[in-house]
Amino acid sequence: MNKKNTYLFVLFFGLILNVQSNNIDKLQIPEGFEINIYAENIESPRQITETEDGYIIVGSKNGKSIYALNDIDNDGFAEEKILIANGLQNPTGVTVHKGDLYFSEIDKIWTVKNIDNWLNNPSELPKKEVFMDDLPSETWHGYKYIDFGPDGNLYIPVGVPCNICLEPQTKDKRFAAIHKYENGKLVTVASGVRNSVGFDWHPITNKLYFSDNGRDWLGDNSPSCELNVIEEEGSFYGYPYKHAKDVIDPEFGKLIPNVNMEFIDPIAELGPHVAPLGIAFYDKNIFPEEYKNSLFIALHGSWNKYNGKSGYKVIFVKLDTNGDYLYQKDFISGWLQNEKDWGRPVSPFIMSDGSMLISDDKFDVIYKVQYKG
Repeated sequence: MNKKNTYLFVLFFGLILNVQSNNIDKLQIPEGFEINIYAENIESPRQITETEDGYIIVGSKNGKSIYALNDIDNDGFAEEKILIANGLQNPTGVTVHKGDLYFSEIDKIWTVKNIDNWLNNPSELPKKEVFMDDLPSETWHGYKYIDFGPDGNLYIPVGVPCNICLEPQTKDKRFAAIHKYENGKLVTVASGVRNSVGFDWHPITNKLYFSDNGRDWLGDNSPSCELNVIEEEGSFYGYPYKHAKDVIDPEFGKLIPNVNMEFIDPIAELGPHVAPLGIAFYDKNIFPEEYKNSLFIALHGSWNKYNGKSGYKVIFVKLDTNGDYLYQKDFISGWLQNEKDWGRPVSPFIMSDGSMLISDDKFDVIYKVQYKG
């Protein structure tokens, strides 16, 4: 590289760092916390997981690859990016269970056995095996967020392939529901769920909490997106007949008298069009006691709200000792500036060291949040 090209490269790289620094400075976070970029140039990062040896693995919304990230010198920034698999269709979901990596495409789940063994001595791409391949292939609300529950089963939500409709889930019970893969088949744990892209289990009660995106085109201020909890497996959460706690659908609400199921209301309304995605319980001891056994939720942000965008932040939802809702408040905001969004948070993940990672599929980075107070 000649001197001129070297100068241009250094100048361009410096401009990128300056833009990133300026954007990070716009984020508001509670006193005692700090947020920095953990990894950059990650194409539309989505779900995050961690291996037993501390590698961070991230899925992608628009990319075709799964990568592992490694903070080699322990300075809070992942200098190393290791390709695990490529040629994939929307590989958004990732999780590690008993040392094996699982990752999703639209219609299937793959596994790589003993992922740390390969990551510690990577050469050619590791062998991946099909774990299951009979999921719906529709791409509308088709991104698969995955995780293993306390019962050892893999949980998979399947969104409905529309804004508001009834026919798909009538013909195929997999749609508009959350399932667990048990003994080689899908078992529905929640139905009437429009599109959940985030769930987690309470650290003490083991109850499953999940976010759900509200329907569009009922105006700027309705209906609210939801936070739900499964008290009884197989419960029905209202879609498409009823939304939030009290919004009767103008098209399908008239059918409610014929629905022979109990409607379960959300435990919290999160606001209209905020698009809640990933959620994570804080189960470590590094953050202040207030955060223990309560939830962080990424609000990805509105796309069709005309009078004032909403979302574009990470909120904290406080639960009591029984797991009941108490209140919610902003935890990180600032991705939206004067109605222009420069970033969109997707999925919080609590690391083994007690800090929190957050993916951003617009700014193409992963942030690291640490408590320094």
